[in-house]
Amino acid sequence: MNDRVIGILGGGQLGRMLALAGYPLGLRFRFLDPAGDAPVRYLAEQVVASYEDHLAVAQFGDGLMVATYEFENVPVATARALEQRIPVYPPPQALEVAQDRLVEKRFFAQLNIPTAPFAPVDDRASLDAAIEQIGLPAILKTRRLGYDGKGQTLIENRADIDDAWYALGGQPLILEGFVPFARELSVLAVRGQDGAVACYPLVENLHRNGILYRSIAPAPRLTAEVQLLAETYARRVLEALDYVGVLAIELFEADADRAGSARLLANEMAPRVHNSGHWTIEGAVTSQFENHLRAIVGLPLGDASARGCAAMVNLVGSLPDVTMLLALPDTHLHLYDKAPRPGRKLGHVTVCAGDATRLAERLAMVERYMPLSPFSPGD
Repeated sequence: MNDRVIGILGGGQLGRMLALAGYPLGLRFRFLDPAGDAPVRYLAEQVVASYEDHLAVAQFGDGLMVATYEFENVPVATARALEQRIPVYPPPQALEVAQDRLVEKRFFAQLNIPTAPFAPVDDRASLDAAIEQIGLPAILKTRRLGYDGKGQTLIENRADIDDAWYALGGQPLILEGFVPFARELSVLAVRGQDGAVACYPLVENLHRNGILYRSIAPAPRLTAEVQLLAETYARRVLEALDYVGVLAIELFEADADRAGSARLLANEMAPRVHNSGHWTIEGAVTSQFENHLRAIVGLPLGDASARGCAAMVNLVGSLPDVTMLLALPDTHLHLYDKAPRPGRKLGHVTVCAGDATRLAERLAMVERYMPLSPFSPGD
């Protein structure tokens, strides 16, 4: 495998962690990213160019074994152009689904995966109609390019409608009903070229100002019924798309139905390795990054089981006292080589333990050193 070069569209922290997971497997990497200071710049060859620069994309793809992406807003046309020359995983169709919230919600509905009620919004009249159909409170979102809480606004009552339209109107939108839920979860699954599937334990996520702050794995109070339901939904998506690689689906756990059965609502999917899976580097038998690479190059999938309990805390905006953090037991630091900026993900900390009680104790010590109010708006 020493002559195998993997192409990655995007040079952010996810690409960085993919490369770090791939070098022990004898893989090499080439990145395409328009930012000359991308976090991967010292790790591998980087083509610095726009994703829509056809000559640069051709240069990037020359001699690659396979291409993948580390963020879901890669232009679909670019992925399809590469697909004419080399295998591209996950399939570009997965990008098409994930890049448009309305398409994504309709895709879930086709697969009988529950979601919050939703309706398209193209103008002010259709917003009023959608509110009549769905009711309030509801969330108005852009259909494309929203992430980390951007591109959305809560409409609690009719007095908020004008402000919401002023903030987001004039582009394709979707209105989603606000569904009360107990907690936010995510399921990460990986599918190989041979159709084999491995699923990680469900993760409980806590967001602050729309940005993921903390993930705990396995999710506390996780039942076999909820885990199986999440895996069932993930398998439906994987099979419908003939998917290869890691897939993440963000879920809301709602109250049980009248029959007492578990209820999970799909919020959105990410056709790539995911922030809520960073704990797998130290906390799982095989990390999400290694398993993604195994899948796209045709190697057997690794064991996705957890090694005890783990938690991941994002470092956003500014860094804590690194020396103090690294003095804590079973605490692992990952910095992304990014300049500090409000709201920017600069790294993460993973905490591991043999049981949930000890994990909670260690996590409390780690969070003591987190910077105050790290979640101000930014990129």
